[in-house]
Amino acid sequence: MTEFDPAPESPATERRWQQGEDTFSRVYDVAMGITSPTPAAEIADVADCSPNAAKKHLDRLAKMGIVSVNRDGRPVQYERNEGYLEWQDASRIADELTVEEIIERVSELEEERADYEDEFDATDPTAVSVYDQDSHEAIHDRMAAVSEWHGVIRDIRLYELARQLAENDGHLIPA
Repeated sequence: MTEFDPAPESPATERRWQQGEDTFSRVYDVAMGITSPTPAAEIADVADCSPNAAKKHLDRLAKMGIVSVNRDGRPVQYERNEGYLEWQDASRIADELTVEEIIERVSELEEERADYEDEFDATDPTAVSVYDQDSHEAIHDRMAAVSEWHGVIRDIRLYELARQLAENDGHLIPA
């Protein structure tokens, strides 16, 4: 590049997407990355497409159960479906592990859950107060433990879903 070449692209105008990646894939990727209800125009901006194209693909993703749509407000808001992501994770686990390995993992997780229930003398982490401690460190430790407890409960649900998928050839209901 000589000093007479046009100014290089700034980071803001650099291509965000691989050459040849189609609009549906870009809208899908953006939809999977959003964490709160978002209008189609904002998704279109990140996906480098028109709002109409984004809306068309988002409506298709909504029909597939990948995103949810709230049509009550204006503009219409789209949000990723956390249940879809959980099903995707469970499918991956069902593909990677045997039913016996999944059952063993659930058993280990159930033991961890029982340990937390004993530690906090409660069966639900949302019933635990983390702020009634004497020191900042104790509050932090308690918050971390309760967060891990929530993760164990989520993992039990995920591995149970994976077990059902693995036992039924990828279906939740026996075929």
